[in-house]
Amino acid sequence: MRENQRRCYRIPVSEPDDDGDLADLFWGVARQLRHGAKDTLERWNVTPGQARALGVLTRHGLVRLSVLSEHLRIAPRSTTEVVDALEEAGLVERQPDPHDRRATLVAVTDRGAAVATQIQAARRDAANRFFGALGAADRAHLVRILRRLGDPP
Repeated sequence: MRENQRRCYRIPVSEPDDDGDLADLFWGVARQLRHGAKDTLERWNVTPGQARALGVLTRHGLVRLSVLSEHLRIAPRSTTEVVDALEEAGLVERQPDPHDRRATLVAVTDRGAAVATQIQAARRDAANRFFGALGAADRAHLVRILRRLGDPP
């Protein structure tokens, strides 16, 4: 072999041979998406969890903290922390529930609605870049597979 040539070693790519390989591949892709989401959200100083909460509030309007917890599938205490951070950033506001003095409602502010729209557009662009390597047929298959895996047994 000549000195100016480099030897390339490639790891053979094969079909996953067990469910562990599939899980590793899945988690690897999920990790890339998670890191991409964090990078996308940095300009607004919003975490992925806060962005999810902002999205729920944008779609559902004025909701109780308990309802927001259910939508986010997180503990009420964690929801309070998320709302505290969003409120401190001026993206949401708390209001008393006129029908139940013990309950608190959360609403998106005008600034929060504008940021939510910007976040949604940025995440859509990031997803298009990430999944851009897939053709339309592959994307459709992936959507079908993920929906099937996400359906409860």
